Amino acid sequence: MTTDTPAAAGRTESRNGRTESRNGRTGPRIGRTEPAIGRDADRLLLSAVRRSGGWAGLLVLAALGSVLAQVLLPAVVGSAVDSAMSGRPDDGRITTCAAVIAVFIVCEVLSDLAAGRSSAAGTAWLRRAQLAHLLTLGGRATARFDPGDLTARLIGGAADAGAAAEAAVWAALSVLPTLTSVVALWLIDPWLALTFLVGMPALVYFLRSYAQDMSALITRYQKVQGAIAAGFVEALGGMRTIAAAGTTDREAERVLRPLPELSGLGHGFWRAQTRVASQSALLAPLLDVAVLSVAGFGLAAGRVTPGEMLAASRYAALGTGLGMTAMFLGRLARARAGGGRIREVLAEPATAYGVRALPSGPGRLELRGVTVRVDGRALLDGVDLTVPGGTSLAIVGRSGTGKSLLAAVAGRLTDPHGGTVLLDGVPLPELSREELRGAIGYAFERPALLGRTVGEAIALDDVAEADRPRLSRAAAAACIDAFVERLPDGYRTDLRDVPMSGGEAQRIGLARAFAHRGRALVLDDATSSLDTVTEFEVSTALTTELAGRTRLIVAHRASTAARCDLVAWLDGGGIRRIGPHDELWALPEYRAVFRPDQPVGEDRPADEDRPADGAGPDAARPSPAEVGT
Repeated sequence: MTTDTPAAAGRTESRNGRTESRNGRTGPRIGRTEPAIGRDADRLLLSAVRRSGGWAGLLVLAALGSVLAQVLLPAVVGSAVDSAMSGRPDDGRITTCAAVIAVFIVCEVLSDLAAGRSSAAGTAWLRRAQLAHLLTLGGRATARFDPGDLTARLIGGAADAGAAAEAAVWAALSVLPTLTSVVALWLIDPWLALTFLVGMPALVYFLRSYAQDMSALITRYQKVQGAIAAGFVEALGGMRTIAAAGTTDREAERVLRPLPELSGLGHGFWRAQTRVASQSALLAPLLDVAVLSVAGFGLAAGRVTPGEMLAASRYAALGTGLGMTAMFLGRLARARAGGGRIREVLAEPATAYGVRALPSGPGRLELRGVTVRVDGRALLDGVDLTVPGGTSLAIVGRSGTGKSLLAAVAGRLTDPHGGTVLLDGVPLPELSREELRGAIGYAFERPALLGRTVGEAIALDDVAEADRPRLSRAAAAACIDAFVERLPDGYRTDLRDVPMSGGEAQRIGLARAFAHRGRALVLDDATSSLDTVTEFEVSTALTTELAGRTRLIVAHRASTAARCDLVAWLDGGGIRRIGPHDELWALPEYRAVFRPDQPVGEDRPADEDRPADGAGPDAARPSPAEVGT
């Protein structure tokens, strides 16, 4: 089974309703390492904050103004109370009190606005950066991470990390009331400050313990969420198989297997929050009573005025306000955990491209000593292969001999572990991305149909009037033109409104490849869902209308191989023989690659109208691997 992610060695498949990986392990993959929460993740969060423009700066200023107003208010109110009790009220102090309250309200409104805008900008940047990087990885993205887990990172992880600015600003500034409260109490009466400081070590300890617990819990919580999302996406991909096998309950149990752990982690959040809240509820009143008691003695001794005693009670309450600090420390832990999971994706090396352009040439394709290993085993081992320009070459071999892997290497959907691939004498890694993708076109067994309309799915872009004749010729060569003409709006028909069989989706993918302007074309089992007559017509187009291009065709049918100029017979990790099909057919071992009792030209029953698992309007949507190529 070949999808448009041929490089995804080790990718999971659904077999009889059970998810298995190609190396035999069961269950969803999350990643090979734990999410990195450290300096790299923090640098990523800082980059996201910088991308928020001036909103992060406004957030800092507004939050600072709000905190300063909150800190000044007790002193201003206390001063107004002393003024009123003196019998000579000072209207200026009352006005100052009103002004401080107004500043507090304005700053709160501005900080809420700035927090929302900065979080939105940071989240958008993180999502774009992660998605763009995933698309550059191609098939390696889904080999390294499960699609469901990637979705969880892209949506939930980015949203958590995007709120880093708000969480960091408020977590830092929430400490300011405590510090200024100590200073204010000292200015009122040093004994008040000393009394308050007695409880400070306990406050610091509670906050530090809470931050550590929340960081560990949130990191694990996000990872388990990714596991559930990964299992769910896998189950969606195999819905028809699951229904046919009658394993619905078992699959639901498999997907939701991590749910008890997720529930336990959620309860862990509440326990951590309850613990810090109860500790605060115990310590804060004790400190308040202690400070008020000392202030009472100071009032009796004449060192403290009534207004100052009122201010002291408010500063004691501000100084012990652990609630806001704990809340924003929790948010900061979530932001760092989300940033760590995104950073893990971004740390996967992207495919590097060169800057060279191709010289004019016929499309001569060369593989020199190409070796590709999967799970430590060399599926391709020192392969040497030359495809002359303009030649059609069929790649045949038994299942598991690396036919799709060779096709992926030939078009640089994956890089070999050893050896070199050249096109018209230029190593593929030295070509620019645009030059490479403009030179080599692809067609897959299960193509992802990109774009909004059928025409865009073939052209991979908006369809200009000047391009319509070219698209029509490509559609005719792929035997899909009659199908498109029957649609309500022809090529302008929305893809979501087009029910397709597996063969129809495959023919649109072929039309897209035929419309490609490159000098080489790779067909990775791209005619497997076509009936015999349609396959013959498409093969005829390949050998006539596309005769000027180099064509590399992964073939499972003897009839497909028979129509090609040459056949490369893969066996045991290398090329066993190269030659015309009719010469190789004389070898019993070669005939055994196909069905032993199958004469040349006879094919398996047509399955034109049989939709494959996941093939249809919903499945024929963009695949990260193909978009990335």
